[in-house]
Amino acid sequence: MNIAQRPVANVDETLTSDSIFIPGGTFRMGSDRHYPEEAPCHTVSIDGFWIDRTPVTNRQFKEFVRATGHVTFAEVAPDLANYPDALPHLIFAGSLVFTPPDHPVDLRDYSQWWTLLKGANWRHPYGPKSNIKSLDDHPVVHITHADALAYARWAGKDLPTEAEWEFAARGGLEGAEFAWGDELAPGGVHRANTWQGRFPFENNRDDGFERTSPVTSYPPNGYGIYDMIGNVWEWTSDWYMPKHQADAAKACCIPKNPRGGSEHDSCDPLLPLSRIPRKVIKGGSHLCAPNYCRRYRPAARHAEPVDTSTSHLGFRCVTRPGERHD
Repeated sequence: MNIAQRPVANVDETLTSDSIFIPGGTFRMGSDRHYPEEAPCHTVSIDGFWIDRTPVTNRQFKEFVRATGHVTFAEVAPDLANYPDALPHLIFAGSLVFTPPDHPVDLRDYSQWWTLLKGANWRHPYGPKSNIKSLDDHPVVHITHADALAYARWAGKDLPTEAEWEFAARGGLEGAEFAWGDELAPGGVHRANTWQGRFPFENNRDDGFERTSPVTSYPPNGYGIYDMIGNVWEWTSDWYMPKHQADAAKACCIPKNPRGGSEHDSCDPLLPLSRIPRKVIKGGSHLCAPNYCRRYRPAARHAEPVDTSTSHLGFRCVTRPGERHD
């Protein structure tokens, strides 16, 4: 274990009961053993910061909406002028909901299990007939990047950088595969809300959950943080780039507090007509499975268009010393 990554229990610093202090340090970010966008593994350095102990919950987001009147992106019909290539019948207020098939499908075609559902939003996570009455302690979902940032600003906080998020998720375990060690389910015990069975049609629910779970359902990592892996993906503040930069040539040039790529370069090169930039999301979700999207690891990352909301995407916030976002 890197001394700079000691468990936060040894650090006598707190911000609120909902946040925990993560000491700064130097660590190896990314991985050379999995998906290409995680490479190359490289050394970065970050300063200390506070991070929310859990993803933002439905209870917390309700408080924000009551205080501010915020209306999320999914609750407003898009302007067709901003999406000239969209089919007119798909221009409505809604969001992407996981709708599992009952048979094997081509795993290269995500339209087989995602549906843009009218009326789906944070209040109605599975469509207009659903609600969150019994989900106060579950992570809020159907949140775009702008929605997450609006909450963070209201709370006087910010969204984590990718480096901050990954450093915190590792929990002081330098180089470990998962946030708790090198086994996905040590001793047969699940340590995060992920998919058991053959995705997307067979969900064994060995961990007891079919979709999201309360945010403290699993043990915290070495820093005392819950749900950094699985349950829901989490937004970061970094623009997405398809790979990490290589290690600095000299130790004196190790990147400090890196902030990712550029907005322009984050757009998907395979979709030349797309004008929607993408941010990095981290942590995987309850839909990550051994046969599909093995991104239930701290090093894993994915690109998400900033205007996209889904039933498995949420966020948490950070605060940095000397910063206050009002």
